Amino acid sequence: MRDRFDRDINYMRISVTDRCNLRCRYCMPDGIEQVPHGDILRYEEILRIAQAAVQAGITRFKVTGGEPLARPGVSDLVRMLKEIPGTEQVTLTTNGVLLARALPALTQAGLDAVNISLDTTDRERFREITGFDALEEVLTSIDAALETAMRVKLNVVPLAGVNEEDWLPLVRLARDRTLDVRFIEMMPIGCGRGFTPVSNVDVFEKIRAVFPDPEEDVTIHGNGPARYIRIAGFKGSIGFISAIHGKFCSSCNRIRLTATGALKPCLCYGDSVDVREILRSMPRDAADRALRDALREAVLSKPRAHRFEDTRFITEQKRMVSIGG
Repeated sequence: MRDRFDRDINYMRISVTDRCNLRCRYCMPDGIEQVPHGDILRYEEILRIAQAAVQAGITRFKVTGGEPLARPGVSDLVRMLKEIPGTEQVTLTTNGVLLARALPALTQAGLDAVNISLDTTDRERFREITGFDALEEVLTSIDAALETAMRVKLNVVPLAGVNEEDWLPLVRLARDRTLDVRFIEMMPIGCGRGFTPVSNVDVFEKIRAVFPDPEEDVTIHGNGPARYIRIAGFKGSIGFISAIHGKFCSSCNRIRLTATGALKPCLCYGDSVDVREILRSMPRDAADRALRDALREAVLSKPRAHRFEDTRFITEQKRMVSIGG
């Protein structure tokens, strides 16, 4: 499915919940109001949207939240998404706390890859950032995921004055493990507006000062915009997703489905297309046609580029946890 700028939109991120079992300061601190359960899409509704998406050219899905594993039955959704004729890949983003116990069911369901959020390997700093003493559970989940056949990536968000000096032990996780450690520049959305992001340019220079002459890694690591390097002697790679200092909009291939049924063309802007109302107010045949039209509308309304570098142009007012990570 092509947008107005001839980009191939073949990837959908599906948020299944706005709930989370952590309280990360830049995402979902205490006191965040959550939407009523009745406003959250049911799995059968998500599946119908996904089926329409595949018919329109979407072939890859990422299941997100909130924390997707906080919602029962996620492995069943993964299985159903994998069973849609035309689906090529289903992956998951998680904070990792519940992942180890969920891995057998996710593996059996056919999950292809998992992204695990980890902003520090320091136990006390982890508690300060997330509100919980759960670092050991996350580290256990990382190693458990590496024992499966699925690809494993770690997502790190460096923040000035919070965890910006924790980059070295995080990088070293890729030394003896076949995984990607990816540094993600904080986008100024929701609670993220209150934090000072760390430039990936600075992170790269720090890495190069300790590990001279890293090589560019041009192999394909997934569906995202990360750029990768390899360090001599490391089993894994180091990636950079630079939304502010390395705009990648020209190759954007995605749309997002929020947990409440809004199709979002771009994170920067508040525009969306409501598909929950279509599902809940129309007969099935008419709804299926309207879903396909809504998907085309969302794709064709994708802007040429975001404007995160100039917050005056950001119109998205929702928090990231309400949109889908």
